[in-house]
Amino acid sequence: MPIYVYWGEDDFAIEKAVAALCDRVLDPLWTSFNYTSLLPDQADAVIQGLNEVMTPSFGAGGRLVWLVNTTLCQHCPDNVLAELTRTLPVIPENSFLLLTSRNKPDERLKSTKFLKQQATEFREFPLIPPWKTELLVQAVHQAAHSTGVKLTAKAMEVIAESVGNDTRLLYNEMEKLRLYGAASNQPLDVDSVTKLVRNTTQNSLQLAAAIRNGDTAQALATLSDLINASEPGLRIVATLIGQFRTWLWVKIMMESGERNPQEIAKAAEIGNPKRIYFLQQEVKFLSVQQLISILPLLLDLEVSLKQGYSDMTTMQTKVIELCQVARGSRA
Repeated sequence: MPIYVYWGEDDFAIEKAVAALCDRVLDPLWTSFNYTSLLPDQADAVIQGLNEVMTPSFGAGGRLVWLVNTTLCQHCPDNVLAELTRTLPVIPENSFLLLTSRNKPDERLKSTKFLKQQATEFREFPLIPPWKTELLVQAVHQAAHSTGVKLTAKAMEVIAESVGNDTRLLYNEMEKLRLYGAASNQPLDVDSVTKLVRNTTQNSLQLAAAIRNGDTAQALATLSDLINASEPGLRIVATLIGQFRTWLWVKIMMESGERNPQEIAKAAEIGNPKRIYFLQQEVKFLSVQQLISILPLLLDLEVSLKQGYSDMTTMQTKVIELCQVARGSRA
């Protein structure tokens, strides 16, 4: 059935998917007649959208009705559910209903279950966790392929490190690289990418590395750069928690006597077993107990930020504590 549900935190990826659907469904000459977008703050937006999608399209192309940031999969009144149940199975073939939301659908709701049954596509657009470097490199490879940019393998790694999981920035940088390399058939190398791609040379993973090494000065400097670059505090903490959890699992498996990289990668939820050797080197001077002690400090920091405490002051204090713990492990 012509029903699409897109959700997730990657706003740019959702925008691209919506644009692709519009291009496929709508005739440019008849868009003003056949395209409707409804915001959640509009009165009876869902009911209005369901009525619109039942209207046959005018002229060429199909009809597209978009419920923007809808809460249907988080909260659905009985009267709306009844209208949804009555309408979705009989939507005309040339009419398309699109629902988007940043929030994860509540699988317990009847509306969510019904939409999953009826939808042509029920798709999540998640942000890649910043510490999953192999997925970030894969995303760079996909973006390069879709934009026609030729890159060396090392250049892709540099781009992944520079832009992280910011999909919008990734495609902006790809467009810049496409224009730069248009006159050449050779893949762009690290030197070219370094000159063109925006990079503060600091990211949350580098902050994690500085904390792991107990380097307080470097950690505070990196934190300052991140905050000045408007990196959200909670996103920084999420990356730190993910990275230290990975290091903890690797260290636990090492202490247990496990030597198989595949088994360690499976336990630590690492996609590429080849990374295990490097992770083992990174935690060589950290004990399991010290890594365990770091995680509650990070969780306390997360709670403080969610309670509204100042990002910079709170994080500076906690980073100093974290570095002391890591430095103590070396002592």
